[in-house]
Amino acid sequence: MTLQLKETFENVKRASRSLALLSDEQRNEILLAVANAIVDNKERILSANSQDLAKMSKENRLYDRLQLTESRLEGIAADMRNVATLPSPLGHITKQKTLPNGLRLCRVSVPFGVIGMIYEARPNVTFDVFSLCFKSGNACVLKGGKDADCSNREEVALIHEILEKFGVSKDVVALLPATHEATGEMLNAVGYVDLCIPRGGRKLIDFVRDTARIPVIETGAGVVNTYFDKDGDLEMGKAIINNAKTRRVSVCNALDCLLIHESRLADLPALCEKMAEKHVIIFADEKAYAALDGKYPYLEHATDDSFGTEFMDYKLAIKTVGSLDEALEHIDNNGSGHSEAIVTMNEQAARKFQAHVDAACVYWNAPTSFTDGAQFGLGAEIGISTQKLGPRGPMALEEITTYKWLIEGEGQTRP
Repeated sequence: MTLQLKETFENVKRASRSLALLSDEQRNEILLAVANAIVDNKERILSANSQDLAKMSKENRLYDRLQLTESRLEGIAADMRNVATLPSPLGHITKQKTLPNGLRLCRVSVPFGVIGMIYEARPNVTFDVFSLCFKSGNACVLKGGKDADCSNREEVALIHEILEKFGVSKDVVALLPATHEATGEMLNAVGYVDLCIPRGGRKLIDFVRDTARIPVIETGAGVVNTYFDKDGDLEMGKAIINNAKTRRVSVCNALDCLLIHESRLADLPALCEKMAEKHVIIFADEKAYAALDGKYPYLEHATDDSFGTEFMDYKLAIKTVGSLDEALEHIDNNGSGHSEAIVTMNEQAARKFQAHVDAACVYWNAPTSFTDGAQFGLGAEIGISTQKLGPRGPMALEEITTYKWLIEGEGQTRP
């Protein structure tokens, strides 16, 4: 570990202990001040963001994730204000009992301490992670990608200014250099970083999981399917599929593969009609291709690689299935455990789908675009966990706390 980064980790660890001295009211006041500063300094942030955008082609599928706008900054500030209004996740008694020997046991929620966050071209994550970590009493070490480095540095500088105004150590949030080496340093920061959360594509997630010597929660990578059942409502399906695919194609909850029951192939052109307005390229299997041929302008033949791919682009795979069971088998083999959906008016089919599908979020007659911490009423999110050990789905305040046992006695000893 380099001397400079070791000093950074030491400072953050030390600062994390000082957060315990702040009341929830003080934390909320600081979060509101940062939210106001985001809006008041939006030109400053957008100027830094424009430097990042200038280095990336608009054709890059990450461009939309990288781009900040006035409305997006206002949304980020609104989410931070919302986080400030939420109940504190700390100090909750989650279990208590008295043993036969008179010992009183109490399990209470506490911060992890220092949370490390690794993310790519997502400057909004800087503010989201800070708000959730600060509200939950955690310090944070941020490792953003080089694509968003100007934006991230301006954002962290703004946060530091507010913290110093309130007499709080700016070391409660630190931004590492945007280098591959810094990622490795964080993943080996045993004794300094209590939990690491990577947020990005499969390549990043795999690298973190395979390299880390500190605890990791996997998030982000999403291969998302929606099954249009034989009993699906056409108008509902059109709206759900279009929203799931085109609302924001670069996010992890965006639709990648539409599964359609073979009895509904005649409705496929209508289901896809709205997507043509966004020039979505469809990779269709043989039956779906025949149904769309001459009726959809951006049509290509699917290959084996079309299924199980997270496109993060205006691209969609379509596979025809003969039954609900076949759809479930496809999801078993090609899903990533993120978000899956069924469109049907048949409650029995929907319940079977929800019971069988092994994913963090399973929808019935709603688009997967709702997989989001703010949409779930959590204020914001630090990531979408796709693993089963620990948090699963959108992670917010409660998911970045742990607990400790408090034991009280009157001199009892163990026989």
